[in-house]
Amino acid sequence: MASSLSPYTVPSGFLLPSIHSAPPFFTQQPNPTTQATVTEQWTRLILSYARHRNLFTMRIEDAETTGGDWDEILRNERIRRRLLPSHLSYILSSMVSKNLASYEPAKQTRSVLLHWRLPEEWAEVLHEWATSTGQLNTILTFYEIMEPAIPSPLSGIPVPLLRNAIGVLGKTGRAQIISIADGEGVRFFPRSGK
Repeated sequence: MASSLSPYTVPSGFLLPSIHSAPPFFTQQPNPTTQATVTEQWTRLILSYARHRNLFTMRIEDAETTGGDWDEILRNERIRRRLLPSHLSYILSSMVSKNLASYEPAKQTRSVLLHWRLPEEWAEVLHEWATSTGQLNTILTFYEIMEPAIPSPLSGIPVPLLRNAIGVLGKTGRAQIISIADGEGVRFFPRSGK
């Protein structure tokens, strides 16, 4: 039966690791050491799949309903297994404790923002985008960044992640949040010569 444990490419083009074909992978393990390994593997899988599909949010409901963005990894019909909501909740809690996700909105534990890029990485992506598109020294709304006319790596980025990235750039003098008529905007500055 071990031969069935092989990597598998799902319709989105994502390559699932061979562990995804092992039934125990979908079950919370009683042994803490084994569960820690399973949680680490699920964490890597969730973050790499989110990056592949440009997904920012995961909810406990994703394990309960079919037809969602996460079906390809939360279910394996070939072995008739799916991740249970309680197990997903445990994994997301572990990810939050390691700063690989954050509960959003705050004060609840059923929905997270996934940190498949750290705020510092988003800051570099954001500044590179602003530089390459000629947006330095102009004021942009958050919407113009999140929903650009030409799709970019920032398309669809949630406001909390965008705000964190701008905060990182602000500390190095490369961005500043500006109050504008319909909310907030941001101005980007060239990288200083220091």
